[in-house]
Amino acid sequence: MGLILDTSALISLERGQSHTLNSGEIYTIPAIVWAEALVGVQLATTVDIAARRMARLEAIRNVTGVQDFTPAVAVHYAEIFTELSKNGRLIPQNDIAVAATARFLNFGVLVGPSDESHFRRVAGLDVQVLG
Repeated sequence: MGLILDTSALISLERGQSHTLNSGEIYTIPAIVWAEALVGVQLATTVDIAARRMARLEAIRNVTGVQDFTPAVAVHYAEIFTELSKNGRLIPQNDIAVAATARFLNFGVLVGPSDESHFRRVAGLDVQVLG
């Protein structure tokens, strides 16, 4: 089984705040997480900061790749949204897309040290915290 990188994990890695990824594990980045990371690049206060962020993110992406949001992932998204909605425990929609990508691939979700606990509301989702 592999791990999906949540934005919190990707940012922690990009900032060098966490250990590197385990070389024996398979990782991927959902397209929505990549989009959120690119927002961080575009919101950088200087061109130099933006270039450094982009270079670090590209280095991570070269190792992990980016998983598309496909019609099959959309089915999982709809299922998760429905499950959480019926329980009155919705999580942010971008994170539903992350969880749906993980379910589709039968992967867990790797979150940053702040532990995005709302992922734990998704039934059967393996949530791991970057150390």
